[in-house]
Amino acid sequence: MSLRVSCVNENFITSLTARVTDLLVVDLKNALVEALTETVKEESSVAVAFSGGIDSSLLAQLCNVLGYKVTLLTVGFPGSQDIEFSKVIAPKLGLQHKLLELHREDFNNNYEYVEKKIGCGNISHIENCLAFYYLGLLAQQNALRLILTANGCDELFCGYDRFRSIYEFGDARILEFIHEKIENEIILMQEVKSITTDFGVKTMHPFLSEKFSSIAMKIPIDDKIKGCDDFLRKHILREVALIIGVPREAATKPKKAMQYGSLIHKNFKALKTLRPVNIHS
Repeated sequence: MSLRVSCVNENFITSLTARVTDLLVVDLKNALVEALTETVKEESSVAVAFSGGIDSSLLAQLCNVLGYKVTLLTVGFPGSQDIEFSKVIAPKLGLQHKLLELHREDFNNNYEYVEKKIGCGNISHIENCLAFYYLGLLAQQNALRLILTANGCDELFCGYDRFRSIYEFGDARILEFIHEKIENEIILMQEVKSITTDFGVKTMHPFLSEKFSSIAMKIPIDDKIKGCDDFLRKHILREVALIIGVPREAATKPKKAMQYGSLIHKNFKALKTLRPVNIHS
């Protein structure tokens, strides 16, 4: 009898946990929609900085189902993962897709402009701002005024690989690191703004809003990362992506930062060996 009761209790707990998770997924979807609509407001046409990965595909699909006219923008060196993978995912989303392939000579000329413009010695910031320099140019060439980014997802949902190495130190350390990454991302997005405004293009980041960040921070850590050996992470966000119709290969694609997926980091390193520069990581 006690064994039967134990099995019933275990089944009940499993069912209850599943229902709670389902509610969290629905609540997160609603929060994502609200963050997007409050950011975009009266705009009817938007561009999305697009790699084909989970975050940008989620943002693009949300814009699509909400009725915005969406153009996907991708930049990268020829053969880069962002260029090639975005070509696979964009048609599956059924959205207009514009690409800009980068070339070493042009890249070298624009690096110094970007570094001077943002006045920052952080290599990651320079590389990201270089990517947004070309995104701003691509938007201008296509008469697009607003670029939306999915920045904030990696920070709030434990997307970075570093989260694996600190998982063993508990939720408090993970939450502390999330706060650190959000603060850094807000600074970076201000630098990005200074780059894209030169092209007459605004950049907006719905998932970095204070309201959305507050909601996302309350989601249990184990719904974001499962342990030190979790190479996928962002689990609850991936569930939302699948629910709203993001292609499975995009929703389950592991994290790869823009500067790596576009090969900007690789070419930046090559530039440094040819032309020593005064920058600090």
